[in-house]
Amino acid sequence: MLVAMSADGNHCEELIADCRLRAATDLFAHTWDPVVLAALSEGARRRHELRAAIGGMSDKVLTEALRRLLANGLIHRRAYAEAPPRVEYGLTGLGESLVNGPLMALGNWVRVHGDELLDAQERAASIAREAIRSKSPLLQNEAGDGRRR
Repeated sequence: MLVAMSADGNHCEELIADCRLRAATDLFAHTWDPVVLAALSEGARRRHELRAAIGGMSDKVLTEALRRLLANGLIHRRAYAEAPPRVEYGLTGLGESLVNGPLMALGNWVRVHGDELLDAQERAASIAREAIRSKSPLLQNEAGDGRRR
């Protein structure tokens, strides 16, 4: 059974499916959400500014990320009554606390351990590729005696 200390530190709470720790870790479950938060840490931005700052992100994926972040209260949307309409997105106080706390800590950790992490991932991928090659008759045939099996 997994447990976590309560806020007052006096007792442990069982980590169940709807616990607060799961809700917090879900904030990092979507690949682009932390990236959007980091891009907004420099100040409010319009959609096209976000896409330009992030790069490699489709408009659909940005829309989905913005909706999730809005629903979680991490960002706000401000529409200006102008022609043409202008909309900016910025961090809420809750979003700032996430960016300046856990997200910053994760960024510091990856600066120190990022190479180790990528090396471990590459080793695991290499082992998986080798396992696939050794079990595939077609690939064995290509590396073997040239006869079909």
